[in-house]
Amino acid sequence: MKLQILLVLLIFPVAVVHPIGVNYGTVADNLPSHTEVAHFLQTHTTITQVKIFDVNPDIISAFANTSIQLTVTVPNGDIPYLTNPRNAIRWVNTHIKPHHPHTRFHYICVGTEVLHWGPQNLVDNLVPAMKVLHAALVKSGITDVKVSSPHSLGILLESNPPSNASFRPGWDVGNLAPMLQFLRKTKAGFMVNPYTYFGYSPKYADFCLFKPNAGLFDKATGKRYTNQFDQLLDAVHVSMKKLGYPDVEIIVAETGWPSGGDPQNTHANPVNAAAYNGGLLKKVASGVGTPLMPGRKFETYIFSLFNENLKGPSLDEKNFGLFRPDFTPVYDIGILRGPQAPSLPPMLAPTYAPEPSFRPPTTTGRHASSPSSASSIDAFALKSTAIIIFVMILFSYI
Repeated sequence: MKLQILLVLLIFPVAVVHPIGVNYGTVADNLPSHTEVAHFLQTHTTITQVKIFDVNPDIISAFANTSIQLTVTVPNGDIPYLTNPRNAIRWVNTHIKPHHPHTRFHYICVGTEVLHWGPQNLVDNLVPAMKVLHAALVKSGITDVKVSSPHSLGILLESNPPSNASFRPGWDVGNLAPMLQFLRKTKAGFMVNPYTYFGYSPKYADFCLFKPNAGLFDKATGKRYTNQFDQLLDAVHVSMKKLGYPDVEIIVAETGWPSGGDPQNTHANPVNAAAYNGGLLKKVASGVGTPLMPGRKFETYIFSLFNENLKGPSLDEKNFGLFRPDFTPVYDIGILRGPQAPSLPPMLAPTYAPEPSFRPPTTTGRHASSPSSASSIDAFALKSTAIIIFVMILFSYI
């Protein structure tokens, strides 16, 4: 019987939906309600994980009783407060316990890019706060929520070639080694924010955008890199290995590309944004890993869900979103279930008029996906599943 079912699955393959995460920023005055956002993501997209930059109780409640995992963030300024065990218990009792397990918490990020931006007192207290917060969770009976902290790649002294990479002196032994030890012990991931956008140059445009190119060769390892995303992740991996922690999981906590920007940043446009994020989605879903980490899968969060009109000072910062506030896509990378402009239920009826001049960008590269591709895949999956169920029932009577 098992052999018969296996043969059916081989004959009628079912389309697989690959999970992807997104950062849900709220620095805007025109966004839909949190309940609408949670419902939209669950019913109209393939997004399965959401990361927010605070512990907003309204957002946390909006994702209750959904299948979406939520990662929340301790504001940088609260880090010293959490080094006190009593304060940490109080924080858990206030922000996590009332919502757990109805909201599926995944991670608590202690700060954001603290080593890069934080004053010394935050840097010194970062790892102690992570340890104390984790202990507070366990003491409160919450053992399914992990603790980590995302880093900019300013933590790297060098990234090209990856074989030459290392963490910056001082941070390496003083902060990152004890953090990696804690992450290994708690089976949590090391979070990094690799933005190839900030390393863009016209000469290496295709390398930054997952487009075909000759690549860069690392003589020390004999590996060729055809995209900067792989290069940056392997640089992080090599740096971790030099400290003795190559086995700790790497999580891509932020990465993305803006669809618009300041006049001088002509590479910030919808075509490039679709190429990068579309290429990223295919890269992550493929499971091929990187040259130095073959076969490894990386939990990945695109930045960001919406264009945020109050961010700045650059226009680039306002235009990292996959969607406009009315849920229309800025460009299509295949994360919508069905057509590009979904028919929303009454509670999600758009309250913000789309830009009159908007037309989905036309891209002819291998990272483009047509508006109808997702609906075609969904239809195929449904038909295949129906056939499989029918044949399995038939076999049960044989």
